[in-house]
Amino acid sequence: MIPRRKLQIVRARLDQFPAVAVLGPRQAGKTTLASTISRERAGLYLDLEDTSDREKLTDAALYLSGHEEDLVIIDEVQRAPELFQTLRVLIDKGRRHGRFLLLGPASIDLLRQSGESLAGRIAYVDLGPFNVLEVGDDEGERLWVRGGFPDSFLAESDEASTVWRESLVRTYLERDIPQLGPRVPAETLRRFWTMLAHLQGGILNASQIARSLAVDGKTVARYLDLLVDLLLVRRLPPFHANIGKRLVKSPKVYVRDSGIVHTLLGLDDRDAVLGHPVAGGSWEGFVLENLLGVAPGRVQSSYYRTIAGAEIDLVLQMPGGALWAVEIKRGLAPRLDRGFHHAREDLEPDRSFVVYPGIERYPKGDGVEVIGLAELASLLAAA
Repeated sequence: MIPRRKLQIVRARLDQFPAVAVLGPRQAGKTTLASTISRERAGLYLDLEDTSDREKLTDAALYLSGHEEDLVIIDEVQRAPELFQTLRVLIDKGRRHGRFLLLGPASIDLLRQSGESLAGRIAYVDLGPFNVLEVGDDEGERLWVRGGFPDSFLAESDEASTVWRESLVRTYLERDIPQLGPRVPAETLRRFWTMLAHLQGGILNASQIARSLAVDGKTVARYLDLLVDLLLVRRLPPFHANIGKRLVKSPKVYVRDSGIVHTLLGLDDRDAVLGHPVAGGSWEGFVLENLLGVAPGRVQSSYYRTIAGAEIDLVLQMPGGALWAVEIKRGLAPRLDRGFHHAREDLEPDRSFVVYPGIERYPKGDGVEVIGLAELASLLAAA
């Protein structure tokens, strides 16, 4: 089993808060992480997809009162939104840290309900798929092609990995999303998700997508919000600064897991990925997710682009106020274009990096460093 870096964070939050919610996409490893903590803390595990466990919580206050000294782990907590009010009452009756560990998707409704009922009593931890610091730099290529969902990454073959990812996509479209409430035709949502995969790392043009789907712009915004809420798509905002430049103001969009990108586009192995026009955008999204997945929580991320063409793929605003400029290149001999240099002149970042698939770190000149993904991820995690 590959150790998860977020395990230490969850332990720390349980020592600080009465309740902790671990949120993330389906099959990202939330249950496995919770099982590890349960063994450490003699926890009680309840899965709300299990009928017998749901019946135990018919009178939740009575049942949970009998486990006041246990860590109670509740999986698929979104299936019982009425439970949050009961948890608040129980927490306030006997305030202690590490009482409840809740697992679920990062849907807006779940966050709103838990936030309203458990404000000041709950901490949130996002758990995504594997990242390069967890699997090791020598497995970076496989991680990029297959994505980071554990069952996909650890599959016996590329074919088995592809079959698993296709099953995950269908599960989301046909079961999970309808259960969360939105009434979206599965085929329409798949087409939209596939369009985003083709667009990987591009500027969002909602009106163009709306015309392709024969829907209006508000519907496209609703579909996008849904996939963002479920941590399946990332919306990277533009950098805002009063620097006297005309800036591009639309967000960039990324399907967050590179393996899902490849599945949506029918790319089953490394050769197929490298032969497809999405390869560069897929690599960019992969690097972005790995960096943001290990970044401290207070790091703010954006991209920079002006109407004149100055551009930086990723701008990181560090907790102390420093700016890091990150350019992402797929080639082993990365070359920087004029737009990157112009953008650096505009922003004057404290550090500038070019991330590439190699492992050697070397200066590029003018304060720019070429660096491998794993090494930059380690620097960012320690910042």
